[in-house]
Amino acid sequence: MPKSENRKKTILFKFFLLNFLFLAACAAGTPNHRNTSKAFIDDDFILVKTTDKDTLSTLAADHLNDPTKGWLIAEFNDIETLTSGRTVVIPRSPLHKGGLKTDGFQTVPVLVYHNFSKNSSGKTSVSEAEFETQMKYLKENGFHVISLDQLLDFIDYKEPIPDKSVAITFDDAWGSIYDIAFPILKKYGFPATFFIYTDFVGGGKAMSWEQIQTLSEQGFDIQCQTKTHRNLTVRKKNESFEEYFKALEMEIDYPNKLMEKKLKKTCKYLAYPYGKTNDLIIAILKKQGYRAAFTVEWGSNPFFVDKYRIHRSIILGKHDIESFKKNLSVFKKNELK
Repeated sequence: MPKSENRKKTILFKFFLLNFLFLAACAAGTPNHRNTSKAFIDDDFILVKTTDKDTLSTLAADHLNDPTKGWLIAEFNDIETLTSGRTVVIPRSPLHKGGLKTDGFQTVPVLVYHNFSKNSSGKTSVSEAEFETQMKYLKENGFHVISLDQLLDFIDYKEPIPDKSVAITFDDAWGSIYDIAFPILKKYGFPATFFIYTDFVGGGKAMSWEQIQTLSEQGFDIQCQTKTHRNLTVRKKNESFEEYFKALEMEIDYPNKLMEKKLKKTCKYLAYPYGKTNDLIIAILKKQGYRAAFTVEWGSNPFFVDKYRIHRSIILGKHDIESFKKNLSVFKKNELK
């Protein structure tokens, strides 16, 4: 049994035992002000009697110093919303790092979109209505859209993430991403990462640097997809190995420097053009300080995935909502034989 499961059982035992003491102290002590929560603090958890002013976010901010961790309180107490007068347990340190449980382990789908259209869909072009339907489905079915930083903290076994986590990415910097996807992402409050290849920016159908700057200022993550979008694994005709090696370094380094100039930030994640990579490319990424890189190999990601070969599922225009759901696997059960 994973240590996190044993620890949760210990915490729950202590909760039921100390809850009696906590409630007795509340009854015997000074009457509680209407809008002030009472809290009992233990080495493992904080026991809180909620008020009508509390929310999951405010409890997480007050007791975990992070308002985004309301989901952790909700999942631990098996609740979706908070009600006044309820006693809740707040774990003081992460449980289920790596998403390990007795019956399996957590996996995280990373979705990738390319182009969009107002009406009909194409092979890689998703219609506005389809994208709206997909984002609405995530919102209404309890999925938590996380950032790539949160994903990498999960992969690095540093922090847990919500059980139904998914990340959203976009490749290439098509202008339709700004016109169609951007407003819908804002509507649902979803974070996303935009991988751009810099030679494309400012072209006829691409986003401008001004639009990319707006995305960045709105809190969206801007990362690199090389300079020219060439297949990094293929040497050009008559290209010597030395020329090939220098070209790889330029493809990876140049957009990073340009991003620093244009957006005052550097890249730590890279999306491989066509999803292709090899050991040499990965070595250059590590040398240049990239934290992770992404393929377009289909499938969800456990915490033990190779950080430089993270899977992403391409969402195509031909995908209806039922096909979309097949990309959202968030748990892998142990197969006992």
